[in-house]
Amino acid sequence: MIAHRTLNKSAHQQPYTQKSFYLSFFDNVLIRLKRSRYVMVGMLMMLGSFASLPVQAATVSVSNHPMFLLSEAVTDGTPSANQILQAGDVGHHGSISPNDMKTIKDSKFVVWFGDSLENSLTGSLKTAPNAIALFDFKAFNRYPLRDVKGIPIAGTLDPHIWLDPENAKAITRALAVIHSHANPEYKETYQANAQKFAQRMDQAVAQIQQASQKNRPYWAYHDAYQYIESAAKIQLAGSLSPDHHISPKASQLRWFTDNRPAKQMCLVSSSQPAKGLLAKLQPVRTTVKVEDMSDSQDFVEGWTRMAQQINNCIDSK
Repeated sequence: MIAHRTLNKSAHQQPYTQKSFYLSFFDNVLIRLKRSRYVMVGMLMMLGSFASLPVQAATVSVSNHPMFLLSEAVTDGTPSANQILQAGDVGHHGSISPNDMKTIKDSKFVVWFGDSLENSLTGSLKTAPNAIALFDFKAFNRYPLRDVKGIPIAGTLDPHIWLDPENAKAITRALAVIHSHANPEYKETYQANAQKFAQRMDQAVAQIQQASQKNRPYWAYHDAYQYIESAAKIQLAGSLSPDHHISPKASQLRWFTDNRPAKQMCLVSSSQPAKGLLAKLQPVRTTVKVEDMSDSQDFVEGWTRMAQQINNCIDSK
């Protein structure tokens, strides 16, 4: 299960479209970057040549697939960042390999979300001098976790922040700063790519919102889609389980039956639910959407497809 993370009141920020917000956020990024111990690039290149292995002069590594997709948007036309976790593994469970640990050590900067999402990276990155955890910054739209009835749980953080379009744009701006410090020769490219991403993201949201002008209810197997709800104009009416690895309780199935907001409901799940379970929820339609967009190679395209397919599931008669 996702670990609960205690929030203070300052975590809820004013809308970060304000110029002062961005300046404050990126000043903090710059301070963290200046305090990091830089990898000796020349030494790495020399060792790499002896080992006959290609070594990128200034390597940036990122934690999981959604972070990698956002980084790819920033580095378009330049060398890519390394992706530590495989697509489909956001870091909730498990451990990393010795090769992953070496990648972390050899990177100039390692960007991750934080230990409330990527538990498997905590041991390697929590105190690493070259690691930058985005959750450490008082930035981004943040929401608490919700229980299976959709009620917010005080003092927690829902970590799936990248699904919020405004958060995605802010993350690419932060990544542009980090990549610029690693490879300053590409600074203008990174900045231009971040601006291009913001334009594409805004266009995607406008496209999705043209399809509906009101919020519509949906069910989730596991509540992982909170950050896409506002842009997609959808509203959670309950989730089957607090974790996608845990089967729903009979009491929750009864609660679903007794609190059905529409005759036919859409169930959004990260994997295909069992037929026996769906039989107890009929009439119901399902759509399988993985919150880390591991089925996508482009963030905006993956986000748009997710929003479209959830909408289609809800609106189909």
